Order: sequence, then C-alpha cells, then structure tokens
Amino acid sequence: MDVAGKKALVFGGTSGIGLATSVKLDALGAQVVAVSRDPSKAGELAGISLEGCDVRDRDAMSALFAAHAPFDILISAATGGERAAGPFLEMDLDGYQASFDKLWGYANVVRLGAAHLADDGCIVLVSGSPARRARPGQAALASVGGAVEQLVRAVAVEISPKRINVVSPGVISTPMFGPDVEQREKMLAGATAKHLIPRAGTAEEVADGIVFMVQNDFVTGTTIDVDGGWLLS
Repeated sequence: MDVAGKKALVFGGTSGIGLATSVKLDALGAQVVAVSRDPSKAGELAGISLEGCDVRDRDAMSALFAAHAPFDILISAATGGERAAGPFLEMDLDGYQASFDKLWGYANVVRLGAAHLADDGCIVLVSGSPARRARPGQAALASVGGAVEQLVRAVAVEISPKRINVVSPGVISTPMFGPDVEQREKMLAGATAKHLIPRAGTAEEVADGIVFMVQNDFVTGTTIDVDGGWLLS
C-alpha cells in the first residue's frame, strides 16, 4: 500500500506508540486522524487532525467512524484503561478483569470500524511481548495480549481481502512508564539489561513495525515482534 493520500484513523494516536505512528503516517503523506480520550495532551500536531473518543464507548465510536468514513487504515494502540500486575494468586480479580478493557476497546475498533474500511484497507493492533512469553507477575498482560492476537487470527479469515495484523512490542520507553524521562530511562535500563539488545525500545521503532504491516499487502493474520530479543532473553 502506498499510504500517500490514504486516510488513517489511529486510536491512542496522541501519545507513545500511537503518536509515533500518527507522525510517521503523516510524513508519508497519509491523511491522519489521531483519536484518544484526551487529545489535548498531544498539543498541536501539524497536519494531523485530533478527535476525542473513548474506545469503550460504542455509541461514540459508531458516530466517529460514520463521520470519517470511508478510510483505508485503521490502527489501535489504545490501552483502554488500567492494567493489573503482580502474582496472579494475589491479584485483585476486579483489577484482572479491568485489564481486559484493552481487548474490549480493540474489539470495538475492529467490529465497528471494519465496515467503513476500504476493501484493500488494513487494520493493525498492538499487543505486547508477555502474550508470547510471560514473566512472573504478568498474567494479566499475557492473558489480554494473547486474546488480542487470537482475535486477529480469527478475524483475518472473515474480513479478507481486508487485512488485519498485530505488532507485539517489548519494553518500550513511553509515558506509560511515567512522565519523568530520566527516572523512566534509569528504571528501564535495569529491566532490559539482560536483553539481547540491552536497552528499551522507542515508540518510533514500534511505529516502524506498524507502518510495515500497513504497507505490505502480503501480510495478514500475523504478529510481528519488535522486542529487542525479549522472546530469547
């Protein structure tokens, strides 16, 4: 897909991986609409339209899709809300259940958005390395990410020739780990010291993987890892 002149909706598009993806698609000539619960946190993004919407609100999502239809590219990096961490046998089950807001948000994006997607269009979602290899304390992350990846494989065979894929990031330096950049980098350096690539990834590196999924018309129902060697560490 040549994205120049194509229309892209990016949920979670005003922060972290979603923002990096919005910027890259815009630089390639796409018409980008970045959507989040609080688009004001992105400030002004030259050339990128901003919309406010919660991916858990189906009525608002339906209205948003109808307002921007048709479009060619549909991406979601929206977290959906808080995510639980820690040993599963000690975990608050309400917190575990709430972690699946990410899955419900993705389900809404795909279910409500696919009907407005061009026949040669594509969808890309973002899971996470715990879905592929969980560390202790990551039961919630692994469960949700695994569900997202299985959703994509199941939906791919139903929506063809439209495409849908997943990018699975490892430890990525984004505001999700806190706004203090110096403190965040220090914490992440310790967390990734034994990785094959001993550093945290950048949002831009994950966005490159997303753009690959958009541009390559021969890829669907697939997960690619941008994880610094997480699966082998």
